[in-house]
Amino acid sequence: MDGDKTGADPVRIGLLGASQIAPLAVIASAARRDDVEVVAVAARDPERAASFAAEHGIARVASTYDELISDPGIDLVYNGLPPVSHAPLSVAAMKAGRHVLCEKPFAMNASEARRMVEVALQTGRLCVEGFHYFYHPLFARVLEIVRSGQLGPLVAMSGAFDVEIPDVAGNIRHDLALGGGALMDLGCYPLHMLRHIAGSEPQVLSAQAKVGRPRIDLSMDAELQFSGIPARISCDMSAGIAIRAEFAVIGQNGRLHVNNPIHPYLGHQLTLLVNGEETSEQVDGQSTFDHQLEAVVEAVRGGAVVQTGGADAVANMEAIDAIYVAAGLSPRGL
Repeated sequence: MDGDKTGADPVRIGLLGASQIAPLAVIASAARRDDVEVVAVAARDPERAASFAAEHGIARVASTYDELISDPGIDLVYNGLPPVSHAPLSVAAMKAGRHVLCEKPFAMNASEARRMVEVALQTGRLCVEGFHYFYHPLFARVLEIVRSGQLGPLVAMSGAFDVEIPDVAGNIRHDLALGGGALMDLGCYPLHMLRHIAGSEPQVLSAQAKVGRPRIDLSMDAELQFSGIPARISCDMSAGIAIRAEFAVIGQNGRLHVNNPIHPYLGHQLTLLVNGEETSEQVDGQSTFDHQLEAVVEAVRGGAVVQTGGADAVANMEAIDAIYVAAGLSPRGL
């Protein structure tokens, strides 16, 4: 997906962290555009940062996170660090005049999320949560179907995301201090999807977690209610679990089911059953990260408002916190 050739200077991106997700989430998408350039990277290990920069053709290596954040040659900071570093470094970046694209989950807890949004408003900077799936045309198609009324009044919803995440040294998903847990890493997706499909915020009725390391949820199953509509989200990162990513929306007239809504460009299926007639379709699109970067660049240049940030990001963290409390596990960082 090529960027518009407007003659404007490219949006210059600095990477916080030489993370495994950065090449997919930012670097590859930026390389497909002529109005974006990844110009710098910083990592906790300077040698790793230098190696990462050489591998991906990044011109500058900042010696510290603070050096990268304060660099006036950077317009947008991508915060791909563990959740514990999302709030402090995103806040610092905005105060230094940078826009921020922050990986999900937005923060450790809702209190941190509210602080991030407060600083975004104070500084006039963007602080976008990286729910890349949201920007693919598939999810717009889902909302179109639901809003059209063809399913009738909604009566139930469900969403699930399961991926085995081994408990090995250095894996942040199993580290409580860094913001680990299945709900933080996986369950945040179906929660976000159902919130947008319902168009309202959930009441958490109950939640059950399978715990691995102390307070680390290997799986989470939560019963919710959206303005009277019952819903369920589940996620599992246990050893041996099969990959699953799907959601279903049931109305009085029919049912909508989507397989692989998170990375639909790798293959997906939207199945619609209405009044006894079933149809299936795939929605064309680029990488979800391409669509996300497109939206962020437009917003940086003063275009449309990016929807995965601000009040939306706070509300998702509030729901995550409430699910942890219902499961007998306190929110991360508290």
